[in-house]
Amino acid sequence: QVQLVESGGGLVQAGGSLRPSCAASGRTFSTFGMGWFRQAPGKEREFVAAISWNGGVTYYADSVKGRFTISRDNAKSTVFLQMNSLKPEDTAQYYCAASYGTSRRALDYSYWGQGTQVTVSS
Repeated sequence: QVQLVESGGGLVQAGGSLRPSCAASGRTFSTFGMGWFRQAPGKEREFVAAISWNGGVTYYADSVKGRFTISRDNAKSTVFLQMNSLKPEDTAQYYCAASYGTSRRALDYSYWGQGTQVTVSS
């Protein structure tokens, strides 16, 4: 089992930045690929970013490429999502998740956090 707890969301103006984090406990964090997903009201959950177990491979959704950066600190069992140049359309509940691989697909993730809200005002 892996327990995931997100923090660091909040309210920010368009053009601003946030850096949510996700702390893991339980099984060895460094063996998991990690991902961030988001879900806005009335919309499907969508992929945002993913990172391999050692940080060597990263994937991004086209909508966030060049603005968001995923990173991890295995010594602290934490994954981060640096979000810059935020837009109102980035408003959503953001979830981190753990996978036995590195994937863009939500169904490949076995463990999920409860989410942190990000709201971007125009």
